Amino acid sequence: MTVHLPAPDGTLRAHEPSTEPRVQGPRVQESRAAPAESPLTSRTVFAAAHVVADPFADVSPDSPAAVDWDATLAFRRHLWSYGLGVAEAMDTAQRGMGLDWAGAAELIRRSAAEARSVGGRIACGAGTDQITGGSLTEVRVAYEEQLALVEEYGAQAILMASRALAAAARSAEDYLEVYGHLLRQAAGPVILHWLGPMFDPALEGYWGSSDLDTATGTLLELIAAHPDKVDGVKISLLDARRETDLRRRLPRGVRCYTGDDFHYPELIAGDDQGFSHALLGVFDPLGPLAAEAVRVLDTGDTAGFRAVLDPTVALARHLFQAPTRFYKTGVVLLAWLAGHQSHFTMVGGLQSARSLPHLARAYELADGLGLFPDLKLAEERMRTLLSLYGVDQ
Repeated sequence: MTVHLPAPDGTLRAHEPSTEPRVQGPRVQESRAAPAESPLTSRTVFAAAHVVADPFADVSPDSPAAVDWDATLAFRRHLWSYGLGVAEAMDTAQRGMGLDWAGAAELIRRSAAEARSVGGRIACGAGTDQITGGSLTEVRVAYEEQLALVEEYGAQAILMASRALAAAARSAEDYLEVYGHLLRQAAGPVILHWLGPMFDPALEGYWGSSDLDTATGTLLELIAAHPDKVDGVKISLLDARRETDLRRRLPRGVRCYTGDDFHYPELIAGDDQGFSHALLGVFDPLGPLAAEAVRVLDTGDTAGFRAVLDPTVALARHLFQAPTRFYKTGVVLLAWLAGHQSHFTMVGGLQSARSLPHLARAYELADGLGLFPDLKLAEERMRTLLSLYGVDQ
C-alpha cells in the first residue's frame, strides 16, 4: 500500500514499500550464543554503535542518560552476529551529545563483558568528557582515567579526539606531549581518532593547526615516534583524497581505518598501493550489508564488493548531511524501523534533531536497499510517525 511521504517543499510524494527484504531479522536479540558468522578476513571492520534510550525514564534533556541496557546490548549482539567488530562509546553512542562519562563508563563495562561472552571484537573510546576544560595536565589525567578503565575491562582503546585538549593546546607540541605520554603507558596498541569539525565544531584546528597538511604532519610525527603503540588511525574528515594520502604515508603495520561515511566503498576497496580498514557510524544501520560486501571482498572479488556497497552511499550521504553531527537521529530511526528497538526515542531528546522530510527520505532510501527485515513492521512504524506529525495517509 502506498505511503505518502513529505518532501522538503511541503508536498507529499507517493512511495511504494519494498516487497522483498534483503537482510535477515535480528539473529541474537535474546540469546548469548557465539556470533553466527566467522570474522571477516580481508579487512578489519568496526561498526560504531548507537545506544538505546529508556523511553519510560522520567528525565529532561539535561539529565544523565537513561539507557535501555537490554536493547543496547542486543543491538551489539546483532552486529557481532555478522562477524563485525563493535566500536563502543564513540560519537555514534552520543558521547558529548547526551551520554556523559558516567554513562559511557557503564556502557564500556557492560559491552566489554558482553563481547567476552560471545567472542565478539570490541574497541572502546577513551576521551576526556568527564571534564569540560582545564590545563594540559588535567586533560592528560582525564585521558589516563578513561584509558585505564577501557584496558581494565579488556577492550582495545580508541584515543578519541578531545574537546578539552583542543581548547587547552596552544601548539602541535602540546598534542605530541599529551598523546606521547598516553601511548607510552598504554598496555597495547591503540587506535588514534581524528574527528573533523563537521562531526564536532569544537575540534576545529585539531593537532595544532587548521591547515590540514600541517595537522597531518603532526599526526604522522606522533605515529612515527610510537609505531609499536599505534594499531591504526581512524580519520573522519569526509575527504577521500586526504585519507588516501595519509594512508600511503603511514608506517608499515599501522592501519588506516576509514571514518569517511561518504566515500567508504572506494576507500575500503583500495588501490594498488593499499586500502583502508573501517570504523564507521554508518555501519550501524548498514551492518548486514557491510558484512556481506566484505565477505565478497574476502574472496578477492572487488567488483562484487562494490556492487553490494556502492548503492548504500546515497543513504549514507543523506544521514550524514550537514549538520553532520546529527546523523545519530537517522541511525536510531532506522534501528527502530528495522525492529531493533521498540521506540524512536533518544537520550537527550535528540530524536527531534532532524526534520520529518529528512526522516522520511531516510526511510525511503533504506527501504529501497532492503534494510528492513520485517517490511510490514517498518511500514506500520513509519505510518505511525507520519501520523504523529499530522500527515494523513
